[in-house]
Amino acid sequence: PAAPPQPAVRSRPAETVAARFDAAYLNNPPPAYPPLSRRMREEGKVMLRVFVTGEGMPGKIELSASSGSRRLDTAAENAVSRWRFVPAKQDGRNVDAWVVVPIIFKLEGL
Repeated sequence: PAAPPQPAVRSRPAETVAARFDAAYLNNPPPAYPPLSRRMREEGKVMLRVFVTGEGMPGKIELSASSGSRRLDTAAENAVSRWRFVPAKQDGRNVDAWVVVPIIFKLEGL
């Protein structure tokens, strides 16, 4: 005789929590404003795509959107390369993941 059919096992989708860079306890310093950019009154928003390892380190950084100034873009990349992140989690385990990091350069009080 054939074995009785087994009930279908429904697995729930793995719960994923995105990586974060904005947790206050990480103490990620803002990028230094390049002196020449300050003198030239350059401002802008840099969007970086960062591959965050399961250890919370930036593994790879890609320029997603430029500020329009290579100096500002480079300053943002240099700063974020030294940042620490809260790694993404999947089912409670740290996993590698991509996150988009916006960096805004704005001159104040000039």
